[in-house]
This record gives sequence, structure tokens and C-alpha cells, in this order.
Amino acid sequence: MKEVIEARELFILDGPGAIVRGTHHKTCDESFNSPSNQIGRDRVGLVFLAGLSATRALNGDVAVYWADSFAERGYPSFRLDLPGSGDSEGDPPAEWLNFINRGGYASIASDKIKELVARFNLSGVVIVGHCSGTVSAIFTAATASRECQGLVLMDPYFQLRQIGRPKIRAQLSIWAIQSRLGGLLSNLFDRLKGIHMFLRGSVLPENANLPLLRCWKEVASTGLPILILKAPGLKTQGVKPRVGQFDYFRYILRSAGRRSQVVVRPVDGANHSFANRLGRTAVRQHIEDWLNACFPLTKCEEGAVSTLRSECDDNKSHHPTSPELPARIVVAVETKN
Repeated sequence: MKEVIEARELFILDGPGAIVRGTHHKTCDESFNSPSNQIGRDRVGLVFLAGLSATRALNGDVAVYWADSFAERGYPSFRLDLPGSGDSEGDPPAEWLNFINRGGYASIASDKIKELVARFNLSGVVIVGHCSGTVSAIFTAATASRECQGLVLMDPYFQLRQIGRPKIRAQLSIWAIQSRLGGLLSNLFDRLKGIHMFLRGSVLPENANLPLLRCWKEVASTGLPILILKAPGLKTQGVKPRVGQFDYFRYILRSAGRRSQVVVRPVDGANHSFANRLGRTAVRQHIEDWLNACFPLTKCEEGAVSTLRSECDDNKSHHPTSPELPARIVVAVETKN
């Protein structure tokens, strides 16, 4: 049990603007008993940004599982609670989702990532966002262009979403799923919307998040490595949208330009949170493969991590633990930059 606890560390980023708390998942080649600012590594790290009101652990502690996995493979990982969520200071912004959709967290997240890079001696970070966290990730990548070396976007969206659905629409959706007649009418409605969409051509819908799309084009066109993971939606397969809905994935891939390094992967069998067994395992494997391709460790680092991972595994065999344990904190470190 001791090894699992010592592999994580609570930290505080208390520079100007906001106080942000997070969890550092140490790599196997880091000294668990040494202060993190004495590690002396120059390596890319992963920073997890949750969506809306989710804490840095995400649903089912799935971010804990991923961060542990990537740290074990040599990539230091960090889970942050942005102001107003989880353990961080401040109240949630008014009209929280609208605040996120217009890039409200970009400045704060950028400042904290700069603190993080300096605090942990990183060469840069890959920002991993989920749902509305992908919106913050894209805006932040444009603001912290030097520190952000890549993006992982899980179920991103590019329209101006609203919290919840009108009650009557929710009831109609349930009826369409449970009733044969409802299903037929739903399919007919989709086809009519599809005809309308065809007649509109490539014109963006009225609810498109134009500032986000402009920011996406700015970031993706630079050649920044980007991995997009898409869970299947209702009446969809792969990354194709539901009939009658605008194909944002096709649009963003076109707008990314020729220099772009955007990879899109469907995650079959996953739910939106990617917290089910199929989803969490597939996400881990997709991100690992992408990291190995875009941010490979040096041979020296690979050898050190492999050797120390084996030692860690030998120690864990004497202290059986579960990878699904919630985050454990042993050291609280306040940073003053």
C-alpha cells in the first residue's frame, strides 16, 4: 500500500490570479521521497482538465486510473481542479457553461500550466480534456502556445451547448427509444433534418461556437499533435454524426489545414464519460500509442522506467492494491513562484 500512496503528491499552485490544487502522479524513476522540484527531469507531462462541475478524478475515478498508467510508463501526470471546482479556491462562475464555452478558463489555466512547467522542470505539457474540458483545453493551447506541446480531446464539441434539456424534449426522447411508433417518427424527423442540412451545404449552424472554431484553426494549423477520442452517440457509428446533425468533425479536419497533425479515433463500446471498462481501457491504449508516436521517451529514460517499473511491481506484489483506488495524498507542497 505504501508504494501506491507515495506515488502521488498533492500540490498547490498559488501564483497570481488564483489558487489551484491538484495531484501529481510520479513516474517510477522519480524518487518518491524527494521533493518534486529536485527531480531535474526535462520531460513532457500530461495535464488533465475536467469538464464543468466534475472534479479532477472524473467519473468513477477514471482520471486517476489513466494518470497512474501514464506515470508508470514514464510520463509525469497532473490532475487539476480549476477555480470553482473540486479542492480549488473560488466559487463557480455565473452561467458556468457559458463561461467555459467562451474560453473563460483559458487565461487562468495557461498561467497555472506555466507555473506547473517551471515547478516540475517539464519541457512542456500535453493537455487532456474531457467534454467541456476540451473547450478549455483548446483555448488554453492558444494562450500557452510555448508550454502546450499537444492535445488529447475526449468527446469534444464545437457548438454552444446548454445545461440540461427541456423536460418535454427529454420525455419525447424516452418515448422515441421505448416506442416503435416513436422510433419511426424519430427516424423520419432525422431524415427531414438531413434534407435541410444538405440544402444548407457547409454553412455552420446558428449555434456553432465561432470563437472556439477560430481558436481551433489557429492551434491545429500550426502542426500541434492532437488526438481526438470519440465515444459513440445515439444513432451514430464511428465519428459520423447523427443523421440531420452538422458534421463538425469533418469541418474541423478541413479547417485544420495541411500542416495539421490531428488523429481521430472512435472508441467503440465507451460511454460519454469513458468510465466503463471498455472505455477506460481503450482510452489508455489509444493515448499510450499516440504518446509513443509523438512524444517517445529516450532510450535512457525507457531503460530506467522499465527497470524501476519492474522493481515497483515486485514491491506491489507484497502489498496487493487495486488501480481503481481513489487518489491518496501524502505530501502537501505549497509552491511560491
